[in-house]
Amino acid sequence: MWRWSGGLRFFFLLAAIAFIYTQVRLFKAQSEYADKVAAAVEGENHCTSQMRLLIDQISMQEEKVVALEEKAKRQEEECEQLRTLVQNLERKGVKGLFQQVQEPVAAVVIMACNRADYLERTIKSILKYHGSVASKFPVFVSQDGSNSDVRAKALSYSELTYMQHLDYEPVHTERPGELIAYYKIARHYKWALDQLFFKHNFKRVIILEDDMEIAPDFFYFFEAGADLLDKDKSIMAISSWNDNGQKQFVHDPYTLYRSDFFPGLGWMLSKPTWDELSPKWPKAYWDDWLRLKENHEGRQFIRPEVCRTYNFGEHGSSFGQFFHQYLKPIRLNNVPVDWKSMNLSYLREDKFVKHFAALVKAAKPLYGTDLVLKANNVDGDVRIQYRDQLDFEDIARQFGIFEEWKDGIPRTAYKGVVVFRYKTIRRIFLVGPDSLEQLGIQTT
Repeated sequence: MWRWSGGLRFFFLLAAIAFIYTQVRLFKAQSEYADKVAAAVEGENHCTSQMRLLIDQISMQEEKVVALEEKAKRQEEECEQLRTLVQNLERKGVKGLFQQVQEPVAAVVIMACNRADYLERTIKSILKYHGSVASKFPVFVSQDGSNSDVRAKALSYSELTYMQHLDYEPVHTERPGELIAYYKIARHYKWALDQLFFKHNFKRVIILEDDMEIAPDFFYFFEAGADLLDKDKSIMAISSWNDNGQKQFVHDPYTLYRSDFFPGLGWMLSKPTWDELSPKWPKAYWDDWLRLKENHEGRQFIRPEVCRTYNFGEHGSSFGQFFHQYLKPIRLNNVPVDWKSMNLSYLREDKFVKHFAALVKAAKPLYGTDLVLKANNVDGDVRIQYRDQLDFEDIARQFGIFEEWKDGIPRTAYKGVVVFRYKTIRRIFLVGPDSLEQLGIQTT
């Protein structure tokens, strides 16, 4: 009985051990399964979250696509409206006017260096009349060197574009005692005009200096001159300056002349002319270089009787040479001139020689001494013939006009004739030894 009871206990012990082992294995399997289920649930939740995020992004992209499609549609409608407007303008015959407004007449460049106060005065003078023609005449300031006051002054005006020429190359003058300033000025002019014609591709450029004021009709004067410059290849440049433009020598703001002498001081040239001049531009004294016959090659310059620029530069590289005698008394035009309505065809080469010859022929000849007194006793125009340069200088000195010649040509002269008013509307013609022959005037 005891043996049976002991065997039964042993059997139950084995059974208990087996049960516990089975439970442990089962618990372990359940734990592993629960972990896998949890991981699967977590993976599913992550996938769901990513799916929702993707759906949101797709929705946002769809909204952007719709917005872009609407924007494109609006732009297409605006383009269609513009096309219709242009077609209407073309049908009304103003296509040429539309193109003209878009293309500048000329760039205006102010050549500056180290005179900030002068530059400010010049800029203010230009901007006073610039607003209505700003698209036709974009304004630039070209500074030679690094003067900080000039740079700051130029950059303070939003209406203009600033350019800076930095030249560190040493200057070697060709003759002892020459001022290097004239060499630097010539380099600066070439650089600035190369920039405007070749880099910015302007058809015409008006050159001013930082000591000039302009007349109210300055821009309209040059707009009218641009047409002449394009049509008449015998014209090298249009100038706003008259060397004998002092108050006592001028009267009519409507009168323009051709001249064989380059005036400078506010002038316009075209790109074809600069294409020719740029490769051979001189090292110094560029203005006198332009007055040489070998460089202007018989071409002439248009200049007004009454100046459209005023030079107030008493202090500069020329040390105020001639300032009080010739520059300070200059008369700056203040008369409104409707240049658009004026017929300037008389200035074309074939017409002007006849027009000018008629004026000279009609003038009363004067001879001998006391020419100023004799001129004052004549009501109408007079002409006085000079024999040579010395004789011209003597007569010019008596009246007070410029005596200077360059390469055989007196300042302002056309065919050797210098014309100016003398204290009244009377014209004085100083006539060279062969001027009448060049003008086709027969003398008895």
